Amino acid sequence: MIKQSDFFILLAVSVSFVLSAFLWFNGQREEGAFTALWVPSILCFGIYFKLTSLMARKS
Repeated sequence: MIKQSDFFILLAVSVSFVLSAFLWFNGQREEGAFTALWVPSILCFGIYFKLTSLMARKS
């Protein structure tokens, strides 16, 4: 089951990935590399909030 919050996290990751690939292949390699760093950061952010909501439900 994908919740709405999960969908928005995955949407943000997808947009970041596409933007970084676009920048990289259009010659703006530094900007593309910087934007590519957003992907794992957004995923970690999403995982953190998913775990905190699961732990809150448990207790």
